[in-house]
Amino acid sequence: MLYRNKLRIAVVGLGYVGFPLAVEFAKKGVSVVGIEIDHGRLEHIRRKESYITDVQTRELRGILAKGKFSATADFSVLKNCSAVLVCVPTPLKGKNLPDISYIKDAFNSIAKNIKKRALVILESTTYPGTTEEEILPIFKRYNLKHGRDFYLCFSPERIDPGNKRFPVNKIPKVVGGINTRATRMAVSLYKLIIDKVVPVSSPRAAETVKLLENTFRLINIGLIDELAMMAHKMKIDIWEVVKAASTKPFGFMPFYPGPGVGGHCIPKDPLYLHWKAKSFGFNSRFIRLASEVISYMPEYVSVRIQEALQERGLKINGARVLVVGVTYKKDVRDLRKSPGIDIIKNLKLKGARTSYFDPFIPYLKINDLHLQSVAFNKDILSKFDCVVIAADHSKINYRYILNYAKLIFDTRNAYKVINNSKVVRL
Repeated sequence: MLYRNKLRIAVVGLGYVGFPLAVEFAKKGVSVVGIEIDHGRLEHIRRKESYITDVQTRELRGILAKGKFSATADFSVLKNCSAVLVCVPTPLKGKNLPDISYIKDAFNSIAKNIKKRALVILESTTYPGTTEEEILPIFKRYNLKHGRDFYLCFSPERIDPGNKRFPVNKIPKVVGGINTRATRMAVSLYKLIIDKVVPVSSPRAAETVKLLENTFRLINIGLIDELAMMAHKMKIDIWEVVKAASTKPFGFMPFYPGPGVGGHCIPKDPLYLHWKAKSFGFNSRFIRLASEVISYMPEYVSVRIQEALQERGLKINGARVLVVGVTYKKDVRDLRKSPGIDIIKNLKLKGARTSYFDPFIPYLKINDLHLQSVAFNKDILSKFDCVVIAADHSKINYRYILNYAKLIFDTRNAYKVINNSKVVRL
C-alpha cells in the first residue's frame, strides 16, 4: 500500500512526458522531485514558468507553492525517493539505429544513488528486451540485486501532446515488472493518479505494447498517404472517400493523409521494433515501406505546390510561398521532426522565397534555418503566390486566409466544406 502523503518520488527527465507526469503526481499530494540536466528547463521552473503546452503555468506555481514539487540536476536526491520514473529521450542515430545512451546514462546515475528497495520504472519508448537485457546488468555492476535492493518495471508512456480530451491521468497505464511484486508495486503507484492500470506479464510485453500502438498508426498513415497520391493521379478526392468509408459501422477506422508525421514517437518507435526484429532474422517490410512513404510526404507536398503554381503560369523558382503552421501537429509548440519545417526546406531548395506564420512559434532557429513568423494581415497574405496549410491550428482564421490569399495548398483539409478554385487539397 502506498500512502501519497508519505511518498516521495523522482521523475528523471522533465520533457513532454516526464513534466506532465511529475505535475500530476504533485497535484495529487505526492512529493515529487524532478531530475533534469537541461539548464534551460530548470531555469523555467525556477522562474515558475511552464515550457510545454500540457502543463499550465498556474498548475506549476500551485504545486511549487505547496512544496510538492522541486527540480534539480543532482541525482543524489534519489537517496530519499521510494520510486523513480525514467522519462528520457530515445532518439535514432545513424541510419535508423536505436540510441539508448540517455537511458544507460540515467540508470548508471540511478544505480549509484538509489534508495534501498526503491521501485524504478522506465517509461522511455525502446525496443523489446531493453529493460531485462540492458538495464538489469547496470544494477548488477553495482552489486544490486533485484527483489532485495530494488524493483524494476517498464511502463510505456502514452501521452499525446495537446490532447485535452486525454491528459496523462485519463490514459490507461500498461505496466510489466521483472517479477510479480514489481508489477504490483507499479500498479499501486500509478493508481494514485490513473484510474485504469493494465498489468502485463513482463517488461518485454510492455515494451512491445507501445511499439505495436505506434506501428499500427505508422502503417495506416503510410497507407492513406499512398492512397492520397494515387487518388490525385486518378482525379479522386481522397477526403471524400475517407468520409464516405467512415460511415461503415464496423471493420473500418478512418486515417487521414497529411504532409508527413512529426513528433517523437510515430516516426521513430516502429523503427526500434524493425531493428530489433532484424536481430531475430525477421525483416518487417510493412514498417520499412510505411516509413519510406511518410518520409517522402514533405517532398511530395513541395512537388504538388510546384504543379499548382505552374497551372497558374508561375514558376516555383522565385515564387513567394507562406507556410502556415510549422509545429508537427495542431495546437502544440512542438517542432520535433515537423513536416512543416521539411516543407520549408524543400521549397527553398526549389528556389521559392519561403516564409512562415505560426501563432505558437515566433521564430525558427534550426540548423541553418533562421526565420521569424510574419505578421498575419491582408497586406501580407496578398503578397504571397501560395499559402500552404501545414498545421491546422485552431487559432488560425482560415476564412481570412481564403479572402486574401491568391492560392492555398491545404495539406490538412482545413477547407473541407469550401469549394473554391483558390484551394488545392492534398
